[in-house]
Amino acid sequence: MLRWTVHLEGGPRRVNHAAVAVSHKVYSFGGYCSGEDYETLRQIDVHVFNTVSLRWMKLPPVRTGGREHVREVPYMRYGHTAVLVDDTIYIWGGRNDTEGACNVLYAFDVNNHRWYTPKISGTVPGARDGHSACVLGKSMYIFGGYEQLADCFSNDIHKLDTTTMSWSLINATGTPARWRDFHSATIIGTKMFVFGGRADRFGPFHSNNEIYCNKIKVFDTETNSWLNTPSTPLLPEGRRSHSAFSYNGELYIFGGYNARLDRHFNDLWKFNPEVFSWKKVEPKGKGPCPRRRQCCCMVGDRIVLFGGTSSVHSDLSNSVWILDQSNSVWILDQSNSVWILDQSNSV
Repeated sequence: MLRWTVHLEGGPRRVNHAAVAVSHKVYSFGGYCSGEDYETLRQIDVHVFNTVSLRWMKLPPVRTGGREHVREVPYMRYGHTAVLVDDTIYIWGGRNDTEGACNVLYAFDVNNHRWYTPKISGTVPGARDGHSACVLGKSMYIFGGYEQLADCFSNDIHKLDTTTMSWSLINATGTPARWRDFHSATIIGTKMFVFGGRADRFGPFHSNNEIYCNKIKVFDTETNSWLNTPSTPLLPEGRRSHSAFSYNGELYIFGGYNARLDRHFNDLWKFNPEVFSWKKVEPKGKGPCPRRRQCCCMVGDRIVLFGGTSSVHSDLSNSVWILDQSNSVWILDQSNSVWILDQSNSV
């Protein structure tokens, strides 16, 4: 029998963090929470959620014996990405209020919880945040984001070959996806599916004329080309800072935010790349409240979703404020389509 389970303790409060699933555990890196100190430069924090025991654990800070070792550990940041290749998690990009954006590649060994900075070559992408990162084979693809030095949105694709540790800027053909940040890019087969994000109506520079595209753009990694795609009759609202994942060859998106509508979402949509069509999914049970900037990881047949920011309306003062979701982990069981809320904590 499908049911909700609720644990009253709270987990870590995180917004704009990055997470990746490793076996039955979810590793969460950095992010921020309102009220915390982000002026002081410090190591990125790592929280681990065990999907079997439903408990959080915070890894202890890395001991550094000198300045050289300090550089091996990323500083606290938000708007970065994390991907898993074999037993290594690669952290790239993101920004900090003190240091700004970053383009150093950091590696985290999941077996011994050791940080290091691999020696790299090639054309390194410019420092940015709000980009996407996805993995195909041994390669990581970086798309879009907001570049700090150029002070504009990007629509470039960069590829990191983790076997040679070499970066390359892909000379893509076809009509590219629009310049954007805080979108999603998901690999299905050999294609990268880009959805949503924040763009500017007039080009790559931010002019406060934001637009939120709700059409899928497809990049073929075999031909290095953007594909022409058919239109779809039913579309989700455009949004940024949503979550996306693939399951059984289909793309799912959850949540996000549209500033033009001033609206947070908690809808779940499924995209079928074979017939190029969207379908709204209605899981059983009570799901998460509308939110953005959360993390969403696939663990077996379950989706683990946690963190993010929501808007809260007060009937007494008739005002709205933003709330960082403090202590909720939601699990969506794909095999039974049920949301489960957990609020356990052992941080």
